[in-house]
Amino acid sequence: MSEVLLFIFIIAIIFFVFNTLNTRIKRLEKEIDDLKLKFNPRQQNTSTVQQTEKESVEEPQIPQQVQNIPVQEETIAPELSSPPQKDWLEPVFDFLKQNILTIIGIFTLVLGIGYFVKYAIDKNWIGETLRAGIGLAVGAAIITAGHFLRKNYAVFASIITGGGIAVLYFTTTIAFREYHLFTQNTAFFITTLITVISIALAYYYKSEVLIIFALLGGFSAPLMISTGQSNYLFLFTYLTLLNIGMLAAAFLKNWKSVGWTAYVFTSIYLFHWTSEKPEWLTIVFYIINYIIFYVFALQDYLKNKTLSPWNTLMLVLINFSAIIGLIYIFNTAGYEPVIIFPLIFAVVNAMLFLKEYQKKDFGFSYSVFAALSISLVTVAVALQFKTHLITSVWAVEASLLLYIWKKSGHRIFKTCFYILFPLVIMAQIITWSGYFNKDNMAVILNPVFLTGLITIATTIVNLFLLKKMNESGKTEDNFFETVFAAVSYGIIYLAFLLEITYHISDQPWTAILSIGMLFSIYYVFGLMLLRKKLDINPTIQTGLIYLFLILIAFNASFVASELVTSVLYKDITFSFYMLHLLHWIPFVYVLWSVSSIRDFFQTKISYWALSATITIAVSCGLYNTYLAGSVTSPEYISKAREHFTILYLPIIWTVLASIFIYISLKKNIPEYSRIGFTLIGIMVLKLYSYDVWQMDNISRITAFIILGIILLLSSFTFQRLKNIIRNMVNKKDEEEE
Repeated sequence: MSEVLLFIFIIAIIFFVFNTLNTRIKRLEKEIDDLKLKFNPRQQNTSTVQQTEKESVEEPQIPQQVQNIPVQEETIAPELSSPPQKDWLEPVFDFLKQNILTIIGIFTLVLGIGYFVKYAIDKNWIGETLRAGIGLAVGAAIITAGHFLRKNYAVFASIITGGGIAVLYFTTTIAFREYHLFTQNTAFFITTLITVISIALAYYYKSEVLIIFALLGGFSAPLMISTGQSNYLFLFTYLTLLNIGMLAAAFLKNWKSVGWTAYVFTSIYLFHWTSEKPEWLTIVFYIINYIIFYVFALQDYLKNKTLSPWNTLMLVLINFSAIIGLIYIFNTAGYEPVIIFPLIFAVVNAMLFLKEYQKKDFGFSYSVFAALSISLVTVAVALQFKTHLITSVWAVEASLLLYIWKKSGHRIFKTCFYILFPLVIMAQIITWSGYFNKDNMAVILNPVFLTGLITIATTIVNLFLLKKMNESGKTEDNFFETVFAAVSYGIIYLAFLLEITYHISDQPWTAILSIGMLFSIYYVFGLMLLRKKLDINPTIQTGLIYLFLILIAFNASFVASELVTSVLYKDITFSFYMLHLLHWIPFVYVLWSVSSIRDFFQTKISYWALSATITIAVSCGLYNTYLAGSVTSPEYISKAREHFTILYLPIIWTVLASIFIYISLKKNIPEYSRIGFTLIGIMVLKLYSYDVWQMDNISRITAFIILGIILLLSSFTFQRLKNIIRNMVNKKDEEEE
């Protein structure tokens, strides 16, 4: 018992010290106020002066001369612009900075009391009934202390009172689960009574902090007294009553945080019930909670005819979270029609939309209700075609958040869009995995591709919205826009590529690879053609050109080589190989028009990339065509390959090098000269280090003669061109003089 006496003695000392310090602090505050009045006697009349100033502001006397002066609205407008928005987390950080010690203190005190009670139990000092009694008494004592501190220290007292409420909840839970001192009904009655008392205290104290504690306890109470049996009817009847109390408190005191707390906990409970036991009763409570939180979201709209950012976000979340849960129940249980609730929710929002339309008020509320109605109808249509639920809903919701961000400019919707869009990507990837798990799906009209079409449509809408926002100056995050645009074009590409690949999956893998590569080339080529209409970022334009060159080089070398091998082994026809040569159409067009894209040629590496692609495409194209047209049996492939490499490839490289040097002289681009001479150097090095040792005498003589003639003709042509260019420059200088 000596430990108990010591503990009580320490508590008494702490209380005495705190009381003494509190008395001294109050005395010092009074002395400071007296000093202020002594050295600042004008403060005594502060209230009178402020009242006089207020009246003078309300009824200003403007001279006639001043009234006639025109006001320069354009000059004042920038000064009256809306102030920069504060970070929505700033109030939270301010609260924590001012009260973190109080929060840690009450948490530590609760833990200390718990450890002390445990120690007393281990020593067999107190029985089970007395343990519960001590816990309830301590909780009541803490609440009482908070009551007496509330006048001078409101926030501190609220946190103290919340700690006392937590002690009561945990004591009741332990008494029921561990000691079995009373039945489950009795435990539920006690926890409900604690919740009611907590809410009443919060309302009486006008403390939003305290009601958060009360709600946390109220929503945690069912878990505390649970025995593992799922009595969902009883549970959600209790939660509905709790949410109705929340709604009343939110309207009476305009406390937004209580609604969000209730929404988070209610959604968790509902989704758990939905995943464990989807049934008609679940649908009833989804509808009830939809009504409750929809009314909560319209709180400001019903009072002031406006929608705040947080209320708008609640509207979006309650509509789409309810849709996800209800449609999951319908799909799992096989209920029909699956689109009934998206359409019902769309009608609810459309009624408010029509109300705004009739008032001719086309402001923010009008845009939100219209967007919600259109989004829900879009989801209904998508689900009617059996698209994947989560992917479709998230894709539409992301576009809705981006639209609201565009209309309002509030960063909360931007943040939510940033969070949701990656989830859309992950959900779409999971949806695409359906191609590997299902057979005999219809062309286009299958759930996987239809879901992809929904994602494609919303992605295009997102790109359009970002473009408009960029034009209006509402976005400054160019890096995000670039990444988002690149990912968006990638989603569209993959959606079509996977659909094409699925339906040709019974073909030889070389044919699948060829078709996929052709689609990739033409897709990138299409983006390059439409770059101005799509307003594609210059960085992405440059990236598209590099990607196009890589695809051309890979297609001309590896893919075409595999196709030729398949042709020789009779796996595919020669006509299919000729069809594969269609990649030359966009390539030639790009070579003809690439000079108009100035951003691409800002670095020297671009000239080398373009020249390397031309060299690879021409060399491999002629090589593969030579094999496909001249080899009659697979056993002659190696001999034909060696013959082409030794005899024809040096000639091709020499011609290409000459063309590069010619372009360099004509266009005055020195980089092409370096490329041409580098290619000649590689060719000569290959010729003298390898080719001459593999040729017979006739081939060696033929190769040297042809190469020599080409080099001499090229040199002669360059000299003539150089003289022509020099004469043109001199003539121009003489005319200018």
